Amino acid sequence: MSDHWVAVLSGGLSHEREVSLRSGRRLSAALRSAGLVVEEWDADAQLLTRLREHRPDAVVVALHGGEGENGSVQTVLEMLDVPFVGTDSRACRRAWDKPTAKAELARAGLATPEWAVLPHATFRELGAQPVLDAMVEKLGLPLMLKPDQGGSALGAQVVREAAELPAAMVGCLAYGDTVLAERYVEGVEVAVAVVDGPDGPRALPPVEIVPENGVYDYTARYTAGLTDFHAPARLDDKAALAVGELAVAAHRLLGLRDVSRTDAIVAPDGTVYFLEVNVSPGLTETSLLPMAVEAAGQSLGEIYAGLVERAVNR
Repeated sequence: MSDHWVAVLSGGLSHEREVSLRSGRRLSAALRSAGLVVEEWDADAQLLTRLREHRPDAVVVALHGGEGENGSVQTVLEMLDVPFVGTDSRACRRAWDKPTAKAELARAGLATPEWAVLPHATFRELGAQPVLDAMVEKLGLPLMLKPDQGGSALGAQVVREAAELPAAMVGCLAYGDTVLAERYVEGVEVAVAVVDGPDGPRALPPVEIVPENGVYDYTARYTAGLTDFHAPARLDDKAALAVGELAVAAHRLLGLRDVSRTDAIVAPDGTVYFLEVNVSPGLTETSLLPMAVEAAGQSLGEIYAGLVERAVNR
């Protein structure tokens, strides 16, 4: 395995560039500790030239947001026949669009909060207030607003009063042209990483998320000390099993590969609600996947070195 050399792709031009660079640095160090030869590459205009002239045994995608998760970079790697760790381009597109992923899981009978998807143009053409009134009528309050695409909870907000809606919509639309509004579900927020292995996908121990201000937004995600984490989550055996099964089901149903992370809520009645899935989970010092790996008694280098081996042998 130590004969392999890999290029870790990070950076890029999305809103999540800085987080991606942090993930890339941590992942590169982990892979080196597992004996692999690693170079860190930015996803920029030099990337195709580098891939052609200095082709790695495999690429590990540590990009967050934009082209790193919507299938764009994966399409380029597929066109050049470069093996890579992560989900293929078509499944990336399915998972990247949150309403598409929710609809797919709902069709399969899995619970996900009721939702509505509204492009910016709808508010402009039909009048913002009547549309917002209809949204509240249908979904009730509180509501969770988030862009229909994107990660790191950028633009995501909980709205508890109707008067807060217009400003929250503006904040949400700053990060995308379409809003996903969900009925807000109170409960225990968890993230469950899934890793492919010889026997298929397996769920790592769930990580419980307890943000200081009650909302796991961008600041709470990436500022040390603003969120308490419990790995494994403080769930009873039945709920812990259920969240693991949900994450594996999402991984399979959406056709994901190698590694994914499902975000979910365990409601007080024990129902587990799917929120969204991430095909390129963060690997920073406050990210959830490394906590899950540690709770499973493994190391990041060990997990990803195994995934590199799988990619090379595909």
